[in-house]
Amino acid sequence: MKSVFIHGLGQTPSSWDGVKAYIDNRDEVLCPDIMGLFEGQNCRYETLYTAFEGHCQEVGEPLRLCGLSLGGVLALDYASRHPQNVASLVLIGTQFAMPKGLLRFQNVMFRLMPKSAFKGSGLNKNQMIELCRTMMSLNFENELEKISCPSLVVCGEKDKANIKAAEELSVRLPDARLEIIPNAAHELNTQAPQKLAEIINKFYNEI
Repeated sequence: MKSVFIHGLGQTPSSWDGVKAYIDNRDEVLCPDIMGLFEGQNCRYETLYTAFEGHCQEVGEPLRLCGLSLGGVLALDYASRHPQNVASLVLIGTQFAMPKGLLRFQNVMFRLMPKSAFKGSGLNKNQMIELCRTMMSLNFENELEKISCPSLVVCGEKDKANIKAAEELSVRLPDARLEIIPNAAHELNTQAPQKLAEIINKFYNEI
């Protein structure tokens, strides 16, 4: 069964390399370039989701979706709209109701940063600001009950911005379990790749 590992904002597909080194059946793991899905279109969340949805449907089979941060939001959104196409979910440092205040603060910080700071992120400064702006209204609270597949919610112990949402998400999803990784922060795919892979392998083997 194919697994789609979806990177976070500011990351690239190579951000999963450390995890893939320890994951079982790594040949079945796809790591799309999320920012590349824009293909010159406007950098709105709706545009990104539509492109991601098309990518998943091209694969054409029930998928194991695994996403970090923005990648987790996309996975959660797709699973709520197409529950029959998702075999399992792994949501890492993922919000289900976007924290508007945090996103506004993040965009203020983005505006103060030089354009060179966004090099290698897949988006330029204005695109990053626009994407985050269009994510502020996202809220999947009323969609969670539609997701019946087994779900694993993962968060770093030091990821203070997301740990409360992770705990709540694991309760609200119909079939979910929670894993907190000690001494780790937000980008678990690069900060704790072996531990994250071990948790994902265990989850996949048990469902």
